Amino acid sequence: MNIFVKIGIFIFAELLINRIVNLVFKAMSKKHNSVHLRFIKSIANVIVMIVVLYSLAQQFDVTKDISKTLLQSSSLLVAIATFAAQQALSNVISGISLSMSKPYNVDEKIRVVQGGSVIAEGIVKDITIRHTVIRQFNGESCIVPNSVMDAAVITNTNFTENIGNFLEIEIAYDSDIKGAMQCMQRICIAHELTLNTEDNKVFIKGYTQNGVILKTTVWTETLDDSFSACSDIRKELVEAFLKNGIRIPYQTVAVQNIANYDCKL
Repeated sequence: MNIFVKIGIFIFAELLINRIVNLVFKAMSKKHNSVHLRFIKSIANVIVMIVVLYSLAQQFDVTKDISKTLLQSSSLLVAIATFAAQQALSNVISGISLSMSKPYNVDEKIRVVQGGSVIAEGIVKDITIRHTVIRQFNGESCIVPNSVMDAAVITNTNFTENIGNFLEIEIAYDSDIKGAMQCMQRICIAHELTLNTEDNKVFIKGYTQNGVILKTTVWTETLDDSFSACSDIRKELVEAFLKNGIRIPYQTVAVQNIANYDCKL
């Protein structure tokens, strides 16, 4: 059989088997969209590729002799492979650890902190054999190695029953502070996506040069609901404050025009 035909057959076989594997895991993920299934799928894809490549190597005398020699020198092969792929193996082992400990799942909101700094924050979209994909709130996808994820401090807000999002607004000192707090609380509770709980209280967070900062927590069932609710509430707050004479301070720049002046050298 022609060499190119053999290669083509094995490539087609790999693509077909991986396609079947992906379809099976896709069907399973509809019932259980867990990070474990995605990780196992990645491992399965890699195993299929290794098996197909090894089978292809057995079809030719040159590659067959090479693979036979490598297998006979298994200790040396393992040592070389371990040294060359040390970081890759670390990511795989960390991926297994993450899959077992389950600190996060697909479509959950997490914050990843390493060395006191936030290196990623957003929604988990995928986990592979080597890395975790996080879609950040600015739209960018952050690809974090599993070894980093395993060693980092992870805050998972989905471990709470509901999603809470802080909402702040500043009003001028000469405004009706009590009326503004009541208005803010009323709008938050009235929104169709917010949960009417005792946590929907408005507090005075602090003072600035221009006014008083009011703060509340908007509670919703999901993260998407939280974004939508906060956006709507901010719009309604501005409209309600303007209607009721509650001023929202903003910075101004005073420009003084001096018509006549003496210039002495």
